[in-house]
Amino acid sequence: MFVCFLPNNLSTLGQIHLHEEFRLPELESLAKIEDVKLKYNNEEYKKNCPFLVINIENEEEAARLVKRAILIKNIYELWGMGETYDEVHAQVKACPERWSLYIHKSFKFTVSGFGSTCSSDYQVRIINSFSYLGFEGDIDLKNPQVQFGVLEDYGLDQHAGIPPPTPYTIYFGRLIAFGNRDLVQKYNLKKRKYIGNTSMDAELSLIMANQALASPGKLIYDPFVGTGSFLLTCAHFGAFTLGSDIDGRQIRGQADKSIKSNIDQYNLGDKVLDTLVFDICHHPWRENLWFDAIVTDPPYGVRAGAKKLGRKDPTKRSRVVDGVPAHKRENYYPPTKPYEMSEVLIDLLEFAARFLIVGGRLVYWLPTIVDEYSSADIPDHPCMILISNSEQNFGQWSRRLITMEKFKENVEGEHANVNNAKSLDNMSLLFQKKKEGKSDEDGKDLEKTNDNNANKKPGHYLFREKYFSFKSEEKTKREQTWIRFTNKDNANDCVDNADNVQSSTKPPTEISLCENQTDYDAKEPS
Repeated sequence: MFVCFLPNNLSTLGQIHLHEEFRLPELESLAKIEDVKLKYNNEEYKKNCPFLVINIENEEEAARLVKRAILIKNIYELWGMGETYDEVHAQVKACPERWSLYIHKSFKFTVSGFGSTCSSDYQVRIINSFSYLGFEGDIDLKNPQVQFGVLEDYGLDQHAGIPPPTPYTIYFGRLIAFGNRDLVQKYNLKKRKYIGNTSMDAELSLIMANQALASPGKLIYDPFVGTGSFLLTCAHFGAFTLGSDIDGRQIRGQADKSIKSNIDQYNLGDKVLDTLVFDICHHPWRENLWFDAIVTDPPYGVRAGAKKLGRKDPTKRSRVVDGVPAHKRENYYPPTKPYEMSEVLIDLLEFAARFLIVGGRLVYWLPTIVDEYSSADIPDHPCMILISNSEQNFGQWSRRLITMEKFKENVEGEHANVNNAKSLDNMSLLFQKKKEGKSDEDGKDLEKTNDNNANKKPGHYLFREKYFSFKSEEKTKREQTWIRFTNKDNANDCVDNADNVQSSTKPPTEISLCENQTDYDAKEPS
């Protein structure tokens, strides 16, 4: 029996949990990559707890399981666990045959707490309570032959930031292996030579590579490659990668900064095969099962406008210049038209069904409006099965990491289903209300009508319009806050001596409140 430590990202102001919904999908994917038989009680897993007890056949498989893990910090062979140290010591003492293997080896003990801190005196006292183990080897804090850990879980249900006096659960075990979180720093965007507005951060890119089952010899494709983040992380794990995009400017970059400069930076030239310029709807791929995985972040149409080849007016014909059709001229650029998110998803699933091998995976991001999302919004295809659906929440909107697997051959005539997304009858309540200038009362009637409508639009439908509605609301709130702040009459309620108050003349776009805008922009979708 082993215990995994699944770390939470912490801030200096408190504990902020990120990616907790991604842990089990990555764990399951790693088990499949390494062919490790993994058992655990799904009901025991809690998002606010970083510990998970699992059953694996042996130590070697445990080490293989976590060697490329991003969301697993380390794994221990579990010697004892309980709500009190008496329970832990009783379990450890019940198996003395384990101790003899390490009697003469150099060793190290660590004591750590989740949701609390452990003082030096407390740590020494806890370590001394295990003196009955009788280890005779040297204490080596730098390079011990064996390391033991005491892990205390105080939880996050704290009153006024004060942890409970005693931990809820205590784990004791022998350290087996560490995860590979160092890769997050290696591929950190701040260290990368070439990035763009839509470059995916290193941690999520690596998680996606794991969920795509990237490994040596596989061929992985990104049809919306952008600045190529997924090409790098999938190639790191040994896969051959290639990508394409309708916008060649992102691929080529400028001066000495491009996708190629990143490939050279990480010495992945033998794994990243190429980057091509074309539209996924008008691609050159010969009909065949080419790809072991498709890993991508489809365009949402916010920072980078979502476009595909074609004319907005299909009846409009190509011009003739000097007797030569425009599309045959050397400097011709084909026209493009807007690419609605639901159409992107349909094309992506259709492409995956045609070109993935059986057992191949599609890993992609789905943006959605939180209040409008339902599980029925996830696009499906008759030959694809949903593996995982993990949310990264940003407040009013979120994005979901969707992993699907092709489980049978594609049959001609079968098509992707995206919840009737192409009909315009039931657009977002928020957007429809804004567009038609309806009042709140009208909006309530509209909401009631839509609740009774079985063809309600998915949360990602018209995402661009809804997203900018949120941005507009945020801007209005900041401006109103600034007006209240600079109003002298209101200032009298905030200070003791209003006569000494001088109103600032800074415009709303320059006030310190816009620090929140920086945080917001960091979450802005592609």
